[in-house]
Amino acid sequence: MNELVVGVASAFWLGLLTSISPCPLATNIAAISFVGRHVGSPRKVLISGLLYTAGRTLTYLALGIVLVSSLLSAPHLSQFLLKNMNQILGPVLILVGMLLLGLISLTPSGTNVSDKMQKRVEALGVWGAFLLGIVFALSFCPISAGIFFVGLTAIAVQCESSVMVPGAYGIATALPTLLFAALIAIGAKRVGEAYNQLVPFEKWARRITGGLFVVVGIYFCLTYIFGVLS
Repeated sequence: MNELVVGVASAFWLGLLTSISPCPLATNIAAISFVGRHVGSPRKVLISGLLYTAGRTLTYLALGIVLVSSLLSAPHLSQFLLKNMNQILGPVLILVGMLLLGLISLTPSGTNVSDKMQKRVEALGVWGAFLLGIVFALSFCPISAGIFFVGLTAIAVQCESSVMVPGAYGIATALPTLLFAALIAIGAKRVGEAYNQLVPFEKWARRITGGLFVVVGIYFCLTYIFGVLS
């Protein structure tokens, strides 16, 4: 149970960190622009924010269920993973930590939504926010792809949780958009400036998290692979 709590908390933090990283931050700003169109109707702004959150969460939840269930359903692979997960987790944590620290450079992918998709989102009204959440969740950037497919999947397999861990990650990735939708709905001003304040926080949070991942990964390697600290 404690392992699951730690896994869910880690997934939530990684999701929050993903949401304010430079590339996903751009998609969340676009999402805020979309939900903020109904600034004259607080109810529509809140509904749009909730639908966007639901779209992102359900997408990551579906991906998590497919990935983790597939890994755990194959008998030999499942046995191998459950038996050797601590050994695997060490290098995985170091890899994700290096990615967060910028020590590993990946080619960024585009996150622009096509004109056709924009028209489809617009035509759906407030429900377009739900579709936007799905589209942006699938628009993986290097950092978000590394965190989700490597780090989060490893944590989910370690906890044997294909629902709660990806679900917590999905909710956290949409949390800033939901919070700013609430601010817009209650008439808060200078939302854009407030959102920009996340940039310095993201930089330090990413560095601290990356450093912790590397340290914990080294500890796992020394303990479960080399047996130095066992």
